[in-house]
Amino acid sequence: MFVKETVVGNQVGLHARPATFFTQKANEFKCSIWIEKEERKVNAKSLLGVLSLGVVQGTKINIIADGVDEEAAVDTLCKLISSGFAE
Repeated sequence: MFVKETVVGNQVGLHARPATFFTQKANEFKCSIWIEKEERKVNAKSLLGVLSLGVVQGTKINIIADGVDEEAAVDTLCKLISSGFAE
């Protein structure tokens, strides 16, 4: 299991378009991936799950992965978040 904390910096957080990019990228990996915000943890490969967290700008989240490509998955998703989803 590999875990990394990141802060969502883009203006709209993980809503609609950014959440779609995030889940599409997460689905490219074989491992199981979750996003944890405070006490809630959702499947990062589920658009509805990601949207249900209500992640806004400045929110700290943990990206957690477990499986063969866990480290690559977490690093890639953290880079996607820190890039601001090209917005």
